[in-house]
Amino acid sequence: MNRRRFLLTAPLLLAAVAGCAEAAPQALTVYKTPYCGCCKGWITHMTRAGFKTDVREVEDLNPIRSQHGVPFELSSCHTALIGGYVVEGHVPPADVVRLLKEKPKAIGLTVPGMPIGSPGMESPKGTTEPYATLLLLDARGRTRVFARHG
Repeated sequence: MNRRRFLLTAPLLLAAVAGCAEAAPQALTVYKTPYCGCCKGWITHMTRAGFKTDVREVEDLNPIRSQHGVPFELSSCHTALIGGYVVEGHVPPADVVRLLKEKPKAIGLTVPGMPIGSPGMESPKGTTEPYATLLLLDARGRTRVFARHG
């Protein structure tokens, strides 16, 4: 390859490599108890959305939540870590994608409880209830609505 051709194609090669790096799946570490089936459903949603999941089963999630600033009243049945954020509960994959894109100054996202119709909590009859994904601003439990669903 001559110098001129290299100089003309180098930017295209760099752009292609950068595009591949951006398309790489985000690593998502999920902490769950061995007894929860709905967590498996949520993990399936996240995997189908392109996240690379690393599932770690633990007997007690409270120490993990405490370590990452999730107050008990904002907790759910599983806790995940991704990109420096905590994701608590049945947060839709699109909300996690948005979080990682916007990078707000926050601890992460939470969907407290286990709302019917949220990812992993689907009802056989298709029943859903409205719920909000909350942006967890700090370990004192301050939040704001990040997205509404249902």
